Amino acid sequence: MDKPIVWLQGEVRSPPFSEEARREAGYLLRLLQRGNLLSMPYSRQMPSIGRACHELRVRDRDATWRIVYHLADEAVVILDVFSKKTQSTPTTVIKAAKARLTAYRKAVREEG
Repeated sequence: MDKPIVWLQGEVRSPPFSEEARREAGYLLRLLQRGNLLSMPYSRQMPSIGRACHELRVRDRDATWRIVYHLADEAVVILDVFSKKTQSTPTTVIKAAKARLTAYRKAVREEG
């Protein structure tokens, strides 16, 4: 059974994504839903955010998109979507993604 995608921040729409980049992002997210683990060049681990956190890497005509996600037992949790302009991930993105992940884990504990 496919895991649901839980969007805590961001979206993948055309525009600002090109249609091709949106389709690639959708395809990669679908693989994650089906339990596939992705690696470079499509995804890389983000231990600075937390355990089981990664970023999808989607190249577009005029931008390089990142979709920061957490692979939870029950879902693929989207923590942020942004256009990457430098080699490093902005500190603001890392802090916001950590906070969203903490809030998500707390909500899951309270429900379960």
